[in-house]
Amino acid sequence: MPEPVTVPAEPQPFTFAPDQVALVVIDMQRDFLLPGGFGETLGNDVAQLATVVPPLQRVLAAARAAGLLVVHTREGHLPDLSDLPPAKHRRGRPSLRIGDPGPYGRILVRGEYGHDIIDELAPLPGEVVLDKPGKGAFYGTDLQQVLDEAGVQALVVTGVTTEVCVHTTVREANDRGYEVLVLADCVGSYFPEFQRVGLDMIAAQGGIFGWVSDSAALLAALPRAATTAA
Repeated sequence: MPEPVTVPAEPQPFTFAPDQVALVVIDMQRDFLLPGGFGETLGNDVAQLATVVPPLQRVLAAARAAGLLVVHTREGHLPDLSDLPPAKHRRGRPSLRIGDPGPYGRILVRGEYGHDIIDELAPLPGEVVLDKPGKGAFYGTDLQQVLDEAGVQALVVTGVTTEVCVHTTVREANDRGYEVLVLADCVGSYFPEFQRVGLDMIAAQGGIFGWVSDSAALLAALPRAATTAA
């Protein structure tokens, strides 16, 4: 059995078994990150999310080298929008709504160019890609089954946005008994204040939802994970 690996984190160090942890990459999709996509139609500055990409590229490469399970998620809906609740469809005042034609195809519709993951973080063949109709990665997906079959007990969570899909997934995972580490520089928000508060909420009260660290701390531990897992 591989030796446990410990990552410095808040509110205390995070320890995981290399063969029982998964890297979850949440919704790094063109519609959220690229100019003209759905995120921008909501009035957001998509440049705020661009800072997540380089550190997440490094973490993804290291996780692959260490043989960790990698799970990518994409938020979106069926082409006929039968899985899109009316309340979600009409919420807010965007210039384009889910299902409308946009510069990258129909907004947040499965199979469209904008719905897919950005090239810099494209999944490799064999990596798990889950399409989810809601905010959380467990809702309406097979994530629980995927993790159970792999013997996963801990998650390293990355992606966007911190206060919405990341937070929802972390809370879902916490309720299901998973230990969760969130990498602060590998999750992003359109709003700096939401980013700060969202991370503080995860580690508050002794880690009420999980742990918070950064990519440098995890990368320093992953080579040891790769060695002990070999």
